[in-house]
Amino acid sequence: MTESLYNWLNHRSSGVLLHLSSLPSKTGIGNLGSSAYRTIDFIHAAGMRIWQICPLGPTGYGDSPYQCFSAFAGNPYFIDLEPLIEGGLLREDECQMLRGLPVEYVDYGLLYNHFWPLLRKAYDRFKASGLDHFCSYGSLDSFRKAQSIWIEDFALFLSLKSHFGGNSWLEWPARFRDPTQARKQDLTDEVLLATDAHVFYQYLFYGQLAKLRKYATTKGVEILGDVPIFVALDSSDVWANSELFQLTKSGKPIAVAGVPPDYFSTDGQLWGNPLYNWKIHQDTGFAWWIDRIKANLEFYDIVRLDHFRGFESYWSVPANESTARNGKWLPCPGHELFKAIHAACPKAKLIAEDLGVITDAVNNLRRDTGLPGMAVLQFAFGGDAENTYLPHNYSRNTIAYSGTHDNDTSLGWYAKQDEETQDHVRRYLNVSGDEISWDLIRACIQSTAHMAIFPLQDLLSLDSEARLNTPGASMGNWQWRVTSKQLEKLHVSSAKYLKDQLDLYGRI
Repeated sequence: MTESLYNWLNHRSSGVLLHLSSLPSKTGIGNLGSSAYRTIDFIHAAGMRIWQICPLGPTGYGDSPYQCFSAFAGNPYFIDLEPLIEGGLLREDECQMLRGLPVEYVDYGLLYNHFWPLLRKAYDRFKASGLDHFCSYGSLDSFRKAQSIWIEDFALFLSLKSHFGGNSWLEWPARFRDPTQARKQDLTDEVLLATDAHVFYQYLFYGQLAKLRKYATTKGVEILGDVPIFVALDSSDVWANSELFQLTKSGKPIAVAGVPPDYFSTDGQLWGNPLYNWKIHQDTGFAWWIDRIKANLEFYDIVRLDHFRGFESYWSVPANESTARNGKWLPCPGHELFKAIHAACPKAKLIAEDLGVITDAVNNLRRDTGLPGMAVLQFAFGGDAENTYLPHNYSRNTIAYSGTHDNDTSLGWYAKQDEETQDHVRRYLNVSGDEISWDLIRACIQSTAHMAIFPLQDLLSLDSEARLNTPGASMGNWQWRVTSKQLEKLHVSSAKYLKDQLDLYGRI
């Protein structure tokens, strides 16, 4: 038997799934400020080791963290403005409009209108200061050089996108659709200034995230983050590296990504992302992918690769289709890719999101790479004892979830099941079902899976109103937020009990 590339998940642990946008704050969306530190304190106090978050990239239309303007950049919405106020780049009175935004959900429209002018004001003051550093984030010039493989393209992309009214790069004048040609144009002072501003925003984001990760390390907490397999068509990644994707000469997709009909959708999911030109990636030794993984390891201690099955074969849908039904599976050089990643990042902690249509070939790829897979309890019930998501079928190299960001909360899910499925849950777990969220949490804790993760909504026993994302739904996603009161109550009332349960089953 060939030895697996990776073999890192060798002890029992547990953690919380809570996206950064869902944290309490005074700026209309969760950020890298005090609530993030308080969350780490709770994770530590409860005896857990992992904080899982969704992708941290800059979001566009639809606000999905899985459709970002860059696979390398951070979302400026997550910048904590308090250090900027303390450092004189902003005044408290200038932030009052943000203070009035909702605290129980994210209003992305109002956030967009009020947040960006403030960030620009902070940059203008920083530029006027003539300094090369802010707070304890190091040298801006050094940061810019260290991130040169992506940041210049990204910053110019967003600057030009604003200049052209927010339109997709495919709708820009032809001479701007290629970064090399774009830089030869007579760019306006505002475009150049906005480009530098976007570099500054990334400098702030990276600086604050590095401080948060350092604090988490002192508490024995690791950050687990997602890497979407695909990138958005309207992104700096595609604009600056069009040869890496299956595009026509004009830049339009030949085919797009998605998944066939499944548990979540009878029409499948038509994501619309451009597909990779894997031949070019192979010819370059997968350089872009290696750079991407290295960049994400600056964000996270552990990286979960979303839609892992797409590394064995991917669902290719003709670009003119309106649903994902009429696609086909095409092969991906996954084994070769992961060998290249392992050679460059031998100590990386990677996880395979192996949900969905899983074949023997996909299982073989995961076994050869050694990446831990996932098991979601909400998928376990209503069938027979062979269901792979039932805890008695777990291998140790598994992450057990009560639910994920794509699921309903456990309370909401259980309420929507038929009586036969509910009865299966109660009989299998030997519970009454009156505390179903904690019943599923305890089942994950007790399981043989080496890692167990629980959405914060389940720890709070919240219903469907707290669901973060419904795959295939175009509205209402990525908005839910926990309040400071809920977070503190959880810390006070549940941390000790949770720690006792984790200790009982060897997860401390």
